[in-house]
Amino acid sequence: MRKTIGVIFLHLFTLFYITSVECNKKPSSEELKAQQFPPCAACKVLINSFKKGIERTKREKFDGGDSAWEEDKLGSYSKSETRLIEIQEHLCKEVERGKIQCHALAEELESKIEEWWFHQQNKHPDIFDYICIEETGRCCPKDHFGPQCVPCPGFPDKICNNNGKCKGAGTRKGNGGCFCDKGYQGENCSECEIGFYESYKDENKLLCSQCHASCHGPCKGAGPKSCEKCAKGWQMIDGQGCTDIDECINSNKYCPGNQFCINKEGGYNCLSCDKACSGCTGDGPDMCIKCADEYHKQDNLCINSDLLGRKKQENIARYATYFGLCVATCIIFQRNIYIASVIGLLVGLYISVSEYMIAHSNLQDTTTNLDILGPA
Repeated sequence: MRKTIGVIFLHLFTLFYITSVECNKKPSSEELKAQQFPPCAACKVLINSFKKGIERTKREKFDGGDSAWEEDKLGSYSKSETRLIEIQEHLCKEVERGKIQCHALAEELESKIEEWWFHQQNKHPDIFDYICIEETGRCCPKDHFGPQCVPCPGFPDKICNNNGKCKGAGTRKGNGGCFCDKGYQGENCSECEIGFYESYKDENKLLCSQCHASCHGPCKGAGPKSCEKCAKGWQMIDGQGCTDIDECINSNKYCPGNQFCINKEGGYNCLSCDKACSGCTGDGPDMCIKCADEYHKQDNLCINSDLLGRKKQENIARYATYFGLCVATCIIFQRNIYIASVIGLLVGLYISVSEYMIAHSNLQDTTTNLDILGPA
């Protein structure tokens, strides 16, 4: 039975791991190229690429030495076949997502693009409107939706009361319902969402603002006095509204162990005491309630009780090491006074540098202790 449960658990874990890896895996360039967009979005991708080609070639002209003669005989470059061919050669090259679909659609709509280029530019200056809306019916005009391109609610100047977006706007899909902006709700986004209040309203406009952070749920206006109910970490007080609860008054309840409490609006933080403390009211060895083991209080500061003893042991060990180096140098090189002199010089230099570094370190420690203790 246990073995069966273990096998099932292993299979579930393997499935979960594979699913997580697949979900987090970034699509490859080939997968991006093969992506498929809905008809309207695909048409937008193609036309945007065409418009970038128009922008890219707007400063170009006919190759050759006599541009004036060429324009007189061949017509203006801006609407020439030469320019169209150059734009079409670079169509979809900058597209990453749906590049294959973009190239296929470019071939499918090639004749319509050429018709617009040579005959419809003056009558229909926007190629998107001509190709994607009028000729192919892939998209709807702005603020229209669905197969019949019905106007969105509130068209033309109060779409979703100007507080949301029409679902499916500009496409042949969607139901025309309103997708409300944050803070608004209702069929036409004509009401304030819970947690927001009406800060301005007239027959043409509704403005909803967020309630104070101390409020839980609805409120009647700005500030903590307008809350109907307080959020966690706040309490209702007559005449003041929702007021922050100072959890640090009962810090032992909220920050157990060797920690101290810092209050903040609507909550608190627990931070660790200094290692010299056993309980504290704040940060540093001067804020201890009691000193930790191996520490004692001196001038209201918890310091290491064994500090002087350890210092003495360090000094003894240091000088013994120096003495040992000198003795070893004399014994090993007693037959060669010159080598012994060089080694002795190096040992002396080592001792001097070591003492200088130790003295400098002690000076820093003294300065640090004075900073902690503060001015007398």
